[in-house]
Amino acid sequence: MQVTYTVDKQQPGRVYLIGAGPGDPDLITVKGLRLLKGADVILYDRLISTELLKAARTDAQLIYVGKGDGHHTMPQEEINAAIISHAQRGLTVVRLKGGDPFVFGRGGEEAETLIEHGIPFEIVPGITSAIAVPAYAGIPVTHRNHTTSFTVVTGHESRSSSPNVNWEALAALGGTLIVLMGVKALPAFTRQLIEAGMLATTPAAVIQEGTTTQQRIVTGTLTDIAQKAIEAELKAPALTIIGTVVDLHKTLRWFHNTSSSRALTIS
Repeated sequence: MQVTYTVDKQQPGRVYLIGAGPGDPDLITVKGLRLLKGADVILYDRLISTELLKAARTDAQLIYVGKGDGHHTMPQEEINAAIISHAQRGLTVVRLKGGDPFVFGRGGEEAETLIEHGIPFEIVPGITSAIAVPAYAGIPVTHRNHTTSFTVVTGHESRSSSPNVNWEALAALGGTLIVLMGVKALPAFTRQLIEAGMLATTPAAVIQEGTTTQQRIVTGTLTDIAQKAIEAELKAPALTIIGTVVDLHKTLRWFHNTSSSRALTIS
């Protein structure tokens, strides 16, 4: 699709690509919250907490640009065009993204577009769900007695005819494996990992709506986690974590045990 931009001769505003964190509104950074409060325009994603939006100025323009599986409110090209358009009017624009802008958030693409059009911008990193969601489930992604490394991949690619994720290499790599956005692909990539040599008894967990009061966790092994997730009717947004660190959930599930939490675990 061809996208055209209207150029304004006035000095352009500034754009802030802000990571809001994984769901719990308290996990946004101090800097991110400060910039959010001062924005003229806020373009926000599907998983952004409504509590965060309450921090915006009453006269700020809020624009929903959320994307779900198979449904995009606004194509990425139009999001880019909207960011440029508002900035060229001299406005302060916040692009509020779940997690971290540079972890499967297309923040790099948006930053490239801003550079192409001479728009000043800043990246405000956010807490990625790859680390925060397991933490809220009591699963450290590294632990001296288990592993000193972790790998983060996207599960979307495993449904592609030309996948960019080498599951065979990941099976041999060891450490903790974290798969984002892979609920529908769970049966496929767990099978690929087993076929590539990863032990079928490797502990695994799927965490839905992590860090929120709606958090749900299903635990099992590589061989049965997909079926358990189906039976529990887990839906996106969800994260899969594979590795022996998952066993620590049994004793470290602090969020599940807090009185303010409605987190549910299914073993």
